Amino acid sequence: MKLSILTATYNRATYLPKLYESIKKNLNTNLNCEWVIIDDGSTDETKNQIQKWIDENIVAIQYQYQKNSGKMAAINKATKLATGDLMVDCDSDDSFTEDAFYQIEKNAKKLLENQNLYGMVFLKKENNGKISGKQFQEKEQITTMFDLYFKEDIKGEKIIVFNSKIRKQYAHKLEKGEKFITESRMYHEMDKTYQILAINEAIEQGSYVEDGYTKNIEKTFKQYPYGYYMYFKEILQKDMKGVLWKKRLYVIKHYILFSYLTKNKFNVNVIKSKLNKTLYTLFYLPGIIKSKKF
Repeated sequence: MKLSILTATYNRATYLPKLYESIKKNLNTNLNCEWVIIDDGSTDETKNQIQKWIDENIVAIQYQYQKNSGKMAAINKATKLATGDLMVDCDSDDSFTEDAFYQIEKNAKKLLENQNLYGMVFLKKENNGKISGKQFQEKEQITTMFDLYFKEDIKGEKIIVFNSKIRKQYAHKLEKGEKFITESRMYHEMDKTYQILAINEAIEQGSYVEDGYTKNIEKTFKQYPYGYYMYFKEILQKDMKGVLWKKRLYVIKHYILFSYLTKNKFNVNVIKSKLNKTLYTLFYLPGIIKSKKF
């Protein structure tokens, strides 16, 4: 059984050694491993650093350099290059826990032998050792990523190990030349056909860095509004029965915001739920005022 680790990196030569060392520490399982690195236009020592590791020949590494196109385009490319049965993203500023590969190997058959599952979702630790956000409600549960976040209010970063055959059928959709979109847009697309196995074990560790997308979310919203507009529009086209009240408000407010930022016509007809249509009408004017301030 083979695991492909996908990493998109940009000027993170100082962070990558920690990830590399964590991979080496996990090579004591029966998992074969490859590290697929897409260098998204780095101008630091990234290329030279990775070449040293390739020469060491301890970890099998595929390395490609591309003109700066953004994280999602890089991951789309890495997905095509990956040759493993399993696939997991690991950001260049994150690392694996000491038993990460053990946990993946231990649960892999549950994923690969169930044709209804596209992946296993694990927890992530912050650098201080605390779990990012919330743990799952059960030790193991079959669910969807949409239900976890919008119905069960699971917060924080989570890590998905994919069945590669299924994952390769999907890609991050980028709008109008943008370089970023939330991974959740693709997860929701996968949720339409498949489910995911949630496991209460942490396999990655890391905290947001100062120049990352998530740490600078308002800047990210302004730079890449078209993808987010489509993301929230697609959610409102779902049957949102069981979605928490605060999550409904979150989606509606952001749909109004990104409709404004992208100059798309505010269209109540895209909203499937009658309740959501009512909430949209109530929040429309306050939302426009807030969007202008934003």
